[in-house]
Formats: sequence, C-alpha cells, structure tokens
Amino acid sequence: MLTFFICLAALVIGYLIYGTFVEKVFKPDDRKTPAVDHPDGVDYVPMKPWRAFLIELLNIAGLGPIFGAISGALWGPSVYIWIVVGTIFAGGVHDYMAGMLSERNDGASISEITGKYLGNGMKQVMRVFSVILLVMTGTVFMVGPAGLLALLTPSWAGVKFWTIVVLIYYFLATLLPIDKIIGKIYPLFGVCLILMCLMVGGATVVNDGSRPMMELTLENLNPDGQPIWPLMFVTVACGAISGFHSTQAPMMARCMTSEKQGRRIFYGAMVAEGVIALIWASAAIAFYYNPTHGLSDLSDLGGGNSTVVYDMCETLLGPVGSVIAMLGVIVCPITSGDTAFRSARLTLADWFNIDQANLKKRLLLAVPLLGIGYLISLMDYNVVWRYFSWSNQTLAMITLWAAAAYLCRHVGKNASLICAVPATFMSAVSATYILYAPEGFQMGSHGMTSLAYGIGIAVAVLFLAIFLFRIYIPEMRKGSRLSAR
Repeated sequence: MLTFFICLAALVIGYLIYGTFVEKVFKPDDRKTPAVDHPDGVDYVPMKPWRAFLIELLNIAGLGPIFGAISGALWGPSVYIWIVVGTIFAGGVHDYMAGMLSERNDGASISEITGKYLGNGMKQVMRVFSVILLVMTGTVFMVGPAGLLALLTPSWAGVKFWTIVVLIYYFLATLLPIDKIIGKIYPLFGVCLILMCLMVGGATVVNDGSRPMMELTLENLNPDGQPIWPLMFVTVACGAISGFHSTQAPMMARCMTSEKQGRRIFYGAMVAEGVIALIWASAAIAFYYNPTHGLSDLSDLGGGNSTVVYDMCETLLGPVGSVIAMLGVIVCPITSGDTAFRSARLTLADWFNIDQANLKKRLLLAVPLLGIGYLISLMDYNVVWRYFSWSNQTLAMITLWAAAAYLCRHVGKNASLICAVPATFMSAVSATYILYAPEGFQMGSHGMTSLAYGIGIAVAVLFLAIFLFRIYIPEMRKGSRLSAR
C-alpha cells in the first residue's frame, strides 16, 4: 500500500513542480487565443477553464488507462514506475506542448503542426497516420463500451445492439457544435468518472488485508514470460504517454480563453489520467495476484477487458457499487470515441480546407468516417487494439520531435531537451516493439530478440542525430553568430 500512496503523491508533486517548469520553458503570454479572436459557434467556442479541463480529461481518458493499465499489471508493480515517470516527464510534456502549439497555430490539428516544424513530407505522413489512428481509436472505443453495456443489460441487447447505439451518439457528437452535446453532458460524465476512481481505489485500499496491495519490485512477474521492454511501454500507453492525446488537444486549444490555462488543461489532464491508470493497475495486481500462481489468473482472462473490469467491480463493490463504477468505466471510452471521430473530421477539414461552419460539409466528412469505423468494429477487437497501441506511441514520438523542433527554434536550444529526451526514448520503444511483436516483424518469435533491441536503439540514435545535425546544431551556430555581432 505504501508504494501506491508514494506513486500517487509523486504524480501530484510532478504536476506542481515539473509541470510548472515546463510551463516556464514554453512561456505562455497574454496574446488572444483563437476562441477569443474568432469564435465560430461550432469548434471555436470560448469555455471556462474547469469545463475545458474536464472535457480534455474525458477526451483522453478512454479505455487506455483502464484496459491498458490492467494489462500492464501483468508485469507486476514495475508498471507503477512507467506510469509515474512516463506521465510526468513524457505524457504531461507531450500533451502540454501539443495543446499549446495548436493554440499558437490557430487551433491547427497535429498533422498541420508537425508539417510546420518537421517539413511538408512529415505533414503528409501525419495526415494519413493521424486519421487512421483516430478512426481506429473511435472504433475500439465504440466496441469496448458496447461490450461493457451488454454485461449490464438483458441478453437481447447484445454487443452489436449497443455498438449501433454508441455509433448513433458518436454521429451526433461528431456533427453538432462542441457546446451542444459535449459541453453540456461531460460534467455529468465527469462525476461518473470521479466516482469510479474513488470507489475502485478506496475499495482496493480497504481490502488490503484480504487482497494485499503489492509493494514495488522490479522483478518481471509476467506469467507468460513476456519482456518488460518494449511490451509494457506500449501496453500501458494512455496511462503514461499517448499520441492520441495530441489529436484531442486541438479541440480545447480552440476553446481556451488564455494561454496561461494550458498547464491546468493539458498537463493537468494527463496527470489525472496517470492517477486513473495507477488506481486500476494497483487494483488489478491486488485483486488477481496470489503467492502460488502469481498473476496467471489475470493472464488466463486476457488482461484488460470487459469481463475483468466487471469481475473486479462486482466483487469489490457489490451489485449497486459495481453498476456505479461500471458507468464510470463506460464513460471513459465513450467520451474519447466521440471526440476521436470529431478530431478525424477536423483533421480532414484542415487537410482539404473544408469550411466546417457549414452543416452539409460536416456531414460530407462525418458519415464516411463513422461508416468506416463500424466496418472496422466487425474485425477482431484484440488485433485492432494492438495496432492502436503501437500507433499511439509512434504518433507520440513524432509529436515530441515536432515540439522539440519548435522549442529549439523559438525558445532556445537547451529548452528543446524537455521534448528531445522523451522523443528519443519513445523512438526506441516504437521501433523495437514493431520489430519484436507478433503483429509486427515477429523477430521475438524467431529468436532474434537481441537484434530487435539493437535495431530499435539504433533507430532512436539515428532520429536523435537527425535532430541534432539538422535543427539543434544549426540553431546553436546561429546563436553564436548573433552573439558575435
């Protein structure tokens, strides 16, 4: 239990200290935000900071910090380190920079921002990559809650029925002005989310005698012997760092009324998601670990999924408590899936310069996106989830490199290190994972694990070298010439 509370405190302290440091590096000022400068009543809508924070949290806190954290629990308490360190030094920085760069570029989507700071070629890659990721995200966050709702309702209302219901809601949330549905019902959803966290976390602490919360150990407890590197760093994506967040940040960048709200809205929401992931990871370890079989029971159930969440909630909280907690769990993916499709619409609108104040033009983009999402929902959910997780971390890597380039050119070369260091680390994670994993080049299955590790690290070093020689060193020389004058 001590480890849990130390990690919880570390997340709060990290927000207060490192979050403030990142804010000072970026230097927010009093310039007019896009929502103040040109509100359009659809996407550029001024909002109060508390509402913007709550929407941002619900946008990013999908199934990742629940299903992903529970699956990450298969490696044991070592997952706590990744959640805490990843959230403070990588995820929080990533989310803050993505939101603030969008705000300073008139609320532009992440693909347009990347193109501006990393070149037109990367812009084209990111446009395609981000739309695919967003549709995949919307899909997994459509099927996931449908499965949870099916567990709470009569047998005739199965997964397919609830998938269609959720899809109809997504259509309305994607199409209508942001303050008509999202801005009005998210506060209610936020209450469900907070209650879920308090109830599951509280029950885990109270039951510490019968289901002890494990203290920190670096031992790999994965029942199947799967390595911590790189698998755990991709499995626990949204609870530590997630590129999906960079696709969501522009929505609130178009609604904030002051740059100085950025730390609370973006960095703060990421820390709050880290708390959610920490609660579910610790709860899963305490619930399923036993000295004889370790975490094999959790592994046999497939890690994070609807059945596991329902089993934990019902046992820890009883029939009534489990329904309340499950509503909070259901809220997470629904409030991320709707904005995933909305972000996909905005990304395509930025790409092809389509005016979104016009309802017919919004329909032109929304209908095909949701139709494709439904077709993907008919595929194997686990396969879609694995590709979603890897895409998440790859997008985060690219966003961090774009942010590092911005800081190097517009703030100072050393300022860029707060993004360049985690960008290098995530480059190694993404490259190694796709080489090692079964859904990638399967090098881990063919006895080439060491080679996969070596190539992954080499890719990270290559990306760092490109950044140093194309951006960092030229800026350093430019600064030296200016000083000489």
